[in-house]
This record gives sequence, structure tokens and C-alpha cells, in this order.
Amino acid sequence: MAISREEIVAKLKSIVGEDNVVTDRAVLEDASHDRFRKYEGYHHVYTNPLPAAVAFVNSAQEVSEVLRFCNAEKINVVPRTGHSATEGGLETIVENSVVLDGSHMNKILDIDPVDMQATAQCGVVLEDLENEVRKYGFTTGHSPQSKPIAMMGGLVATRSIGQFSTLYGGIEDMLAGVETVFPDGTICDIKAVPRRSAGPDIRHVVLGNEGAMNFITKVTVKLWKYYPQFHECMGYTLDRMQDGLRIMREIMVEGYRPSVARLYDAEDGKEHFSHFAAGKCVLLFVTEGPQLISHATAEGIREIMAKHPECTPVESKLIETWFANLNWDAARIEEERKEVLETNNVCCTTEISAPWSAVEHIYETCVKRVTEEIPDITIFGAHASHCYSNGINLYFVYWYNVVDCKPEEEITKYHLPIKKIICEETIKAGGSMCHHHGVGKHRVHWIDQEHGSALYIVKRLKQAFDPNGIMNIGTILPYKG
Repeated sequence: MAISREEIVAKLKSIVGEDNVVTDRAVLEDASHDRFRKYEGYHHVYTNPLPAAVAFVNSAQEVSEVLRFCNAEKINVVPRTGHSATEGGLETIVENSVVLDGSHMNKILDIDPVDMQATAQCGVVLEDLENEVRKYGFTTGHSPQSKPIAMMGGLVATRSIGQFSTLYGGIEDMLAGVETVFPDGTICDIKAVPRRSAGPDIRHVVLGNEGAMNFITKVTVKLWKYYPQFHECMGYTLDRMQDGLRIMREIMVEGYRPSVARLYDAEDGKEHFSHFAAGKCVLLFVTEGPQLISHATAEGIREIMAKHPECTPVESKLIETWFANLNWDAARIEEERKEVLETNNVCCTTEISAPWSAVEHIYETCVKRVTEEIPDITIFGAHASHCYSNGINLYFVYWYNVVDCKPEEEITKYHLPIKKIICEETIKAGGSMCHHHGVGKHRVHWIDQEHGSALYIVKRLKQAFDPNGIMNIGTILPYKG
């Protein structure tokens, strides 16, 4: 017989303390979704089952005890830190779930200037960690737009990436060690070393697990020297997205590694560059590092760009100003909420990755299909912001007016049909349906197409580490209850 809601709450209080278990209805409503359902949330409409409680944990041992209890009673657990997810990964889709929140575990445990590593608990805000290591003259190299609110545990769990990824890589390239707790209560601490060849890389059982296999409690990341005085910014306008993509490939194949390499089409650029590039695509680069490296990289990029008369240089100050105001925080989210309520115009995103040979086709097909098939679109554009020698990402950005439907109908009329087009066309062309936001609960419909025969590995990992299926039901693998 299933344990009651009241019994769940009582047991949680006995583990983490009464003050750390919250059952206030407004808190539970907010905890039942993430930014995928922001339109519903802005209208105070909540369509998911409310969790039994939000439990704040303060140590790996408390996480272990809570998971052991929930595993024994087969209670769904949704791990959470910064609550900035965008793909429904934090949604509570079954009754009496427990939202396990690690945001109180917010201590920076160590900054090691010899081994060039920093260790932080899961609830440390990335911007706080970055500010602290900057005092030593270092950087984490990680700078997603959610930097002011995102926390270390969630960043690792969602396999995040930052704006300087072309130089520093994604979180998988930065992660040296990690401590995590499995649903049977086992605490595993993967030591931080430069590299090892002791079987499979077990960090990757933790990286990107989206709370569907374990709860991350501690993270150790690499550090780099920080040289802000040697940053160089470059910007160009051009007419065609396709030309920009080919130029970005040329720069990557030639071996240059700017910290930032971004390309906006004219539609997506409306929000950012209308004051100097109306109706144009914008290609921009930032280089950094020691002076000789930063300058040589910038000079190499300028040499390539000089061979492309279709590109017109813009003042570097314009790029610097834009980049300094790119991140979003709680204040900007509140501004967005007010604007959405006033206009019923909503902005959402879907990011993918693709080989160079497929990216132009994916871009052209998605633009054509969405603008032709989805009603009430006001903007549909894309930018590319993460480059590799063998391909690139596309970050589709779309705005639509919500017309003649209730708040709870918005995702089925607009958001999911758009996502369906993007995911299916990307997979069909040989790309990946998600580059850095994760699968969540709303791209899981295409997980079998995404992985093909390799889905066997994902399923077996889930069975091995979460045999009772209590970890974040419906995330990474679909819920069939």
C-alpha cells in the first residue's frame, strides 16, 4: 500500500528537520514546473500534480537518507538546485513527488591555485564561484546566460555549456571530479585527476544524468588564468546565414580557437543588433588568454575575414557593449513575465547540434516549416554559438502570439509543435536534438530516434542505478505509467 502524503512529509521532517520541509501551496505550485511552462506559470495555472513537499538538504548524508527512504517507498524524486531548467526536467508529473533541493548546500569548499581546481557544493551559484576565483586571477571558463542564478549541481546534471565554449569547452571538459548519491543511498566520490585510463570514464554516469539516476552533491572544476586586459572583440554584418556558417567552419578547420564565435541570422538579431545591423546577419568573435595567444588568434581571424567581401566590419565597442548585457537574472525574468502578461507574446528556444554537412539544411528546413505550419509566429530565427572542428550548434529562437487558447493550451498549440519540427528535422539530417539544455520531459518523445541502437545503453544504466524507477520519472526516458 502506497505511503500517504502526510507520512511522506513527516518522514522528510525527521531526516532534514522541520524547517527544511516546505508544504506551502504557492511553493509547491512553483516547484511543479520549470521555465518550459513559463506561460502557464506567469498566469498562475499549474497543470502538473503538486509535489508532496520541497525538501532542502544540507549534506550528502541527508541526500542519502532521503533517497534511501524514497527508494524503499517508491516515491518519485525530482532533484533540483537553481531551478533554471528550460525543458521540463523539473516537472513533477506523478502524485506525491518529492522535490529534493540542494540550494542550501552552497559552500565553496576549496580553491587550489597549485592544481588549478575549485571544489564547490551543488548549490553554489556559478557567478559566485566565478567571482571568488577571479580574486585569485582565475576563471572557470564557464559562462552560460543563466550564470547569475544557475548552480553547480544543475549545470553538471544538464551537461551545460557556456558562451566561451569554443575555447574552454563544455562542462564535461571542465569537470575534474564529482560526488553524487544514488537512489539506494550510496554516496560515490569520483576523485579529481587530470585524466585516467581506469576503465570507462565514470564521470559520464553523472554528467548529463538530469537527475534521472543520481543526485549531485559536490563538483570540482578546472581553472584557467584570466586575462581580461587582452580580450579582443570583432564583429561583422552579412546578408546570408549560410555564408556565415561556412566562414565559421573555415575558422575552426584552420585551427583558431576564439573564446566566443557567434552568428545570428537577421530574425534572431532583431532583439540584439537592430541599432546597427537591421535586416542583417551578425558574425562576431572574442579572443582571450595570454596576450600573444589572444592577439595571434584575433589576427588570424581578421586575415580570414579579409578574404570575405560579403562581410562588413563593425565597431568592436558595439560587440563589447552587447556582450556585457547578455546574461539574464531574476530581474530580467520578472521583466519578461510582465511583458508576456501585457502582450501575450512569448519567446521560447530549442538548441540542436549538427555536422557541418547538415547544418544549413536543418536551418533552412526548420525556418521554412515553422513559418509555414505554425500559426501566430512573430519571429523565428536562430544563432550559432558553439563551434567544433566537426560541426556546430544552432539555437532556434521563436516568438509567437498566444491567440484564442487558455494558458494550459499554449504548449500544445505552439511550443511542442515547433519543437517537434526542429527535433525531427535535426535527427533526420544526422544531428542531435539537444545540444546543452538536456532532454527534460519534452524532448523525451524522440529519445529513441536520437539514440537508435545506442538507447540500449541508456536503458541499462537506468535499470542498473535506479531499478525502482524513482529518480525524476519521465526525464531522459519516457514515463509509461
